[in-house]
Amino acid sequence: MARGDRRGPRKVCKFCADPTLTIDYKNDKKLLRFVTERGKIVPRRISGTCARHQRRVARAVKRARHLGIIPFTIDQAR
Repeated sequence: MARGDRRGPRKVCKFCADPTLTIDYKNDKKLLRFVTERGKIVPRRISGTCARHQRRVARAVKRARHLGIIPFTIDQAR
């Protein structure tokens, strides 16, 4: 194994794997899995979502933030 080559198993998009899962801005518990404790949207390489679903997740997070369903930052949750 070459130095710096620490790739793990390939992540599979959970939304592609299970078509019954939906991305909805009203489901705050599901969306909070894609937001860090600092309030940033988790990138694709960490969340494992495909580009198509990552765009939908980002749009849903932004909508939920705008409507006040999830906070912009952790300080606002207190």
